[in-house]
Amino acid sequence: MNAAALWQRYQDWLYYHEGLGLYLDVSRMGFDDAFVTRLAPRFAQAFEAMAALEGGAIANPDENRMVGHYWLRNPDLAPTPAIKASIIDTLTQIKDFTQKIHSGAVRPASGSWFTDILSVGIGGSALGPQFVSEALTPIDAPLAIHFIDNTDPAGIDRVLAQLGDRLSTTLAIVISKSGGTPEARNGMVEVQRAYGDRGLSFAQHACAVTGSGSKLDNVAQSENWLASFPMEDWVGGRTSELSAVGLLSASLLGIDIDGMLAGAKEMDDATRVADLRTNPAALLALSWYYAGNGKGEKDMVVLPYKDSLLLFSRYLQQLVMESLGKEADLDGNKVYQGIAVYGNKGSTDQHAYVQQLREGVPNFFATLIEVLEDRQGPSIEVEPGATSGDFLAGLLQGTRQALYENGRDSITVTIPQVNGRTVGALIALYERAVGLYASLVNVNAYHQPGVEAGKKAAAAVLELQQRAVVLVQGSSSGLTVTELAEQLGATEQVETLYKILRHLDANGSRIKLVGSLTKPANLKVSALS
Repeated sequence: MNAAALWQRYQDWLYYHEGLGLYLDVSRMGFDDAFVTRLAPRFAQAFEAMAALEGGAIANPDENRMVGHYWLRNPDLAPTPAIKASIIDTLTQIKDFTQKIHSGAVRPASGSWFTDILSVGIGGSALGPQFVSEALTPIDAPLAIHFIDNTDPAGIDRVLAQLGDRLSTTLAIVISKSGGTPEARNGMVEVQRAYGDRGLSFAQHACAVTGSGSKLDNVAQSENWLASFPMEDWVGGRTSELSAVGLLSASLLGIDIDGMLAGAKEMDDATRVADLRTNPAALLALSWYYAGNGKGEKDMVVLPYKDSLLLFSRYLQQLVMESLGKEADLDGNKVYQGIAVYGNKGSTDQHAYVQQLREGVPNFFATLIEVLEDRQGPSIEVEPGATSGDFLAGLLQGTRQALYENGRDSITVTIPQVNGRTVGALIALYERAVGLYASLVNVNAYHQPGVEAGKKAAAAVLELQQRAVVLVQGSSSGLTVTELAEQLGATEQVETLYKILRHLDANGSRIKLVGSLTKPANLKVSALS
């Protein structure tokens, strides 16, 4: 396509939201008008499905739940007065608690002010808060934030070591809808122990974000924690950033949470428009469908050209992949849907893997995130007539052009600056795009049976471990791995059993292995004396 035709295509397909100053450019995706026409009936159905979702339809049949993250930024849309009141009340509680922390009305037992936040959560209870804190925390933030987002003992030790003596002035936020998620529960137990080892009352330093009446809520109430904020059952983890899950820590960090909610609401309004060409989320869904032939055949590479948006690709990984990665469609057919997402940031990635993107396997489409404002205040010229920001903008445009010249598709999303409103808008834009795309490919974006299957399998491994340790400790002569598997009735799980034992032995924990490590089946398993 010649330059004049490309320029015309850019103008024909450019979306601009005047209120948010947001641009969406899908002109470098290769679809044509015939393709758009073929998909029009599917989009009509998708718009209807999204309207039903917002109206309170049961969208997560596995748990008989509605999906209502849209109501968080517009409580007037909530399907019942009780839900509307809960949304408003939670936001008020967050702001009141923030004011008390910042003013010192709520302070640690030492009598000083809280200086740090330790957020304990997993998945959506961590990725959203991490992304937003990285993107929006002001330089002079009233508190610093740290995350325990895994059940890795060494990782937990590192975070606690970084806090050091400031643990006494650290506010712990434990986030878990059920209170039973192993990673969050383990993090909480480890942190409780760390406070206790320093002679500190965990309850006087802790608050919870959890389901009303959950195990965690009951603990917080019975132990008289500082506060407990509701995590509604109609909010999924990957769409929870604009609930108490993300707003509590953001508010404490001095981030403009009202701006985030306003930006998301404005984007929600824009993406309710039942017209493909004037709906930015629909344009994204169209582009994803085209790129992957409606089957996720190409990966989504996300390149934000701004350091503060570094974690956006990581946040989108969960939102897109957990929502769309499904074995079966809504009719029960095996379809193996999904879109793989990866990325880091520009222009770092231009020195990492853009070489492959331009000249290697054409198994992707790129999403470039552009921020028009370079910095607060003026910039110096790093060479005559050019600033550092000019170079960054040039590198983005150069990458886009280089990809196009070699037949590689790309989308460009442009925002005026990184602030609460634009970050809220980006979150809402991609949430809606995921919902629309899911409808196009006939999958349920709001359940995650694969995640639950992984949890059940992990629980079975731990149950096998417990039985193995009991049996070994009760044996006077020791057993081989094979003998142990036979006595446990777990011959079909002997490899899993061997790996359990190897892990326990490496940590000097309860059992030891004796023998040749090259012959696992003949290793002798004995209890530690």
